[in-house]
Amino acid sequence: MAENDNKSKKKLGFYWIYIILIAFFIGSMVFSSTNSAKETTMSELTQMLRDGDVEKIELVNGNTAEIYLNDKGMSKYFPNETTPTFGKTPNFTMKTNEDRFYKKVDEAQEGLANPVEVTPVERHNWMGEIVSWILPLLLIVGFWILIMRRMGGGSGMGGGQIFNIGKSKAQLYDQEKDTKTTFKDVAGLEEAKEEVMEIVDFLKNPGRYTRLGGKIPKGVLLVGPPGTGKTLLAKSVAGEANVPFFSISGSDFVEMFVGVGASRVRDLFSQAKAKSPCIIFIDEIDAIGRARGKNLVSGGNDERESTLNQLLTEMDGFGTNSGVIVLAATNRADILDKALMRAGRFDRQIYVELPDLNGRREIFEVHMRGLKLGKDVDKEFLAKQTPGFSGADIANVCNEAALIAARRNKEYIEKQDFLDAIDRIVGGLEKKNSVITPSEKKVIAYHEAGHATTSWMLEHAHPLVKVTIVPRGKALGAAWYLPDERQITTKEQMYHEMIATLGGRAAEQIIFGKISTGALNDLEKVSKQAHAMVMYYGLDEKIGNVSYYDSTGQQEYSFQKPYSEKTAETIDAEVRNLIEGAYQEALKILEEHKEGLTKLAEKLIDKEVIFTDDLVTIFGERPWKQEERTFAKRKEEQPEEDNGQTFNPENTSIA
Repeated sequence: MAENDNKSKKKLGFYWIYIILIAFFIGSMVFSSTNSAKETTMSELTQMLRDGDVEKIELVNGNTAEIYLNDKGMSKYFPNETTPTFGKTPNFTMKTNEDRFYKKVDEAQEGLANPVEVTPVERHNWMGEIVSWILPLLLIVGFWILIMRRMGGGSGMGGGQIFNIGKSKAQLYDQEKDTKTTFKDVAGLEEAKEEVMEIVDFLKNPGRYTRLGGKIPKGVLLVGPPGTGKTLLAKSVAGEANVPFFSISGSDFVEMFVGVGASRVRDLFSQAKAKSPCIIFIDEIDAIGRARGKNLVSGGNDERESTLNQLLTEMDGFGTNSGVIVLAATNRADILDKALMRAGRFDRQIYVELPDLNGRREIFEVHMRGLKLGKDVDKEFLAKQTPGFSGADIANVCNEAALIAARRNKEYIEKQDFLDAIDRIVGGLEKKNSVITPSEKKVIAYHEAGHATTSWMLEHAHPLVKVTIVPRGKALGAAWYLPDERQITTKEQMYHEMIATLGGRAAEQIIFGKISTGALNDLEKVSKQAHAMVMYYGLDEKIGNVSYYDSTGQQEYSFQKPYSEKTAETIDAEVRNLIEGAYQEALKILEEHKEGLTKLAEKLIDKEVIFTDDLVTIFGERPWKQEERTFAKRKEEQPEEDNGQTFNPENTSIA
């Protein structure tokens, strides 16, 4: 009840202006409302004067005539009036001009023994006049307050927000009221947790480090792809450190007014110093930390740079920030200013990478805590089926599996629900009502069978998981592979992947003697891969050991290429030769195994989904199966060397 009372008070604190406006309008209507006097004309007034029905006439403010009737006039014009009102309130009113009115009244009473004199009266409508000048002022003030509240994020501070525009918008983490996240809730980030736990330990036990002359780090930067758990790691620090924790986003410093960002930085650090030791967490710091002088567009950029300059000064200037640690997160560390990245500001950079096999298994365990699981759910199997998935992706898989099981009215979430969830996330929503002709279905089946056959016959191609011709998302067919989680890739491995990618188009050429637009995604992938081999990795003999890759991102603003026109022609020719060579290899493999290709495509048309066991039945075991098992066993014995890379399912669409 107390909380509701506080909310109502906050709302009333802003809506008081509406209450005042309504009161003024009602008051003006009440006080300015006239009595039941009727409007009359000069001819009617002339008749009243000649008949002797008028008691008195008052000319109010020189423009309104009020006519009061006597007893005779009241009985004549208001015979049903029970309460005598003559002499108290006017019975008739008339709008007129002052000079002409006097003259016409005299003419109407010419020759009368007792003419009625016109009495001039000055009368003020105080309520109406007050409303006329205070209402516009209130509207202007109310509009200004509304604008300030909008810019202040609707914090409910009413008119006071105008004076708090330069104050920090950081939220102070409350250990008692806020949900407490600990390091136990963070899985798959063991190396990053060790680094962060040392910072927490320094704040809890500073004497352990200062006795040897060590100093507390000033800043820790969390860098990694989206969804890997950078913000979650910061929340766990807030739950473990037991010190004041200020949380703010980089965009909260940006405002339409000049100098507001720098003012908020100063206010944030002044609050932090007052509560030292403490931690400041700035999420998405690239919003204000972008390298200075790199944006060709001026204007608002100057405000962002002034905010960054103030942040640089606060982190490592003449002032001392002892006991204040700045924790920041970004997935765009390449565009941050060098001054922000130097030692003394962000002393440590912690790379939060995609989780490996063991990390994914631990993340599944964390997100499965509140789920009702079936007996056939195997976390190890699911971890192997999701290489390249981030922590956010795995959380999405668990949630999708729960929704799918609930949609099927199941009591528990089974293994198939998780597999369907992975397919839903990777391939998109299944299109059950998509209209596909039998001829199109046959082309799609042979296309996907071509991918499966070539990958099965190549040593370095990724192992196949399953092939389907069920439409999903923009793809009418797809092949799922399980890529090896390796640190480096050789030229042969990349070349074999290109051959397997072009296997779909090669199958169309061999079976139907013509090709379709279904290989668009394949051609895009192999073109990028061939360009990377020639231009970036130095894997081409003619170009040699030269890389035109720019890790700094400066070439984005350059109008010149880092190579000559002659070299560009050589690059184009070598890329074309690589792709054409891979295509010819795919044709050769499929010609040798045309019978198996046909059997596989027919089974795919019949079942719509085939798995690894179907390929083993048709082609037999791969010659490199034993080597793969040995490698898998070696990885299980040394799990710390297993590092997840990217999951690249082969989606091929028929336009």
